[in-house]
Amino acid sequence: MAGRLLSIGECMVELMQAEGDLLRKGYAGDTFNTAYYARLFLPQDWSVDYLTAVGTDTVSNEMLAFIEKTGVGTGHIRRVEGRSPGLYMIHLKDGERSFSYWRSVSAAKTLADDADHLRAAIEASDILVFSGITLAILAPPAVETLLSELRRAKAAGKLVVFDPNIRPRLWDDKRYMLETISAGARASSLVMPSFDDEATHFGDSDIAATIARYRGLGIDKIVVKDGPSGVTLSFDGGASQFVASAKVDKIIDTTSAGDSFNGAFLARYAVDGDPVAAAGFAAATAASVIQHHGALVARDKLPTA
Repeated sequence: MAGRLLSIGECMVELMQAEGDLLRKGYAGDTFNTAYYARLFLPQDWSVDYLTAVGTDTVSNEMLAFIEKTGVGTGHIRRVEGRSPGLYMIHLKDGERSFSYWRSVSAAKTLADDADHLRAAIEASDILVFSGITLAILAPPAVETLLSELRRAKAAGKLVVFDPNIRPRLWDDKRYMLETISAGARASSLVMPSFDDEATHFGDSDIAATIARYRGLGIDKIVVKDGPSGVTLSFDGGASQFVASAKVDKIIDTTSAGDSFNGAFLARYAVDGDPVAAAGFAAATAASVIQHHGALVARDKLPTA
């Protein structure tokens, strides 16, 4: 059955190391990465769109052209005069990444400023995807505008998907961060947290504690990612189910490991409704992604089934 997936957040200019002292330019961001991988794996009768805001400058034009080239729709992307995309640089050491960011005038910070535009995009979609980073870059009134629309979508029976993706450097206050992440979860019907984030910032002692906390917020579909230790699923009140991670011979770059998992999972789950099979496929996808450089890995380097 055909459908529409809408991912909401910030796409940035990505700089990564090339040969010598050269840098290679790309475009990425957690929710766009998820849209990219969902588009790779969803049937062609599904639409995948991105909702953000960009400027009217040359870099914004190039970003839009790139997004369209991936097959992700740009019809819900607003243009904002005087703004531009944010930029980040990847630093790699032994396959693990760290980042430097430049996003003070990022147009994406205004993505929820036009409430009518936001509502129309959400109402036209079947699956909505957002993250803790989406919430972190917005001013509090814009956070409430976005969450209000997502709560309406959840009440209407749409699948609202939230990856907490906790990045404390994006938040000015820890208490507000945790409250807003929890509010994002309450607006969702499927939550896909990473256990190391949850343990570090919410103090969860184990994965069962993470699942119990999100169940307490009213979420009945939970996918807890735990890197090489696998994935634990809790769906619709049933017993938790464990899915092992896929074997990786050599880690090259962990950028987009979780995002690729999310996109691959949603693509399979949207089609067949089997979360265990979707998690297995997503784990294999993430294992392939981290054996290549950059956030967006070409389709021919990823699993087919």
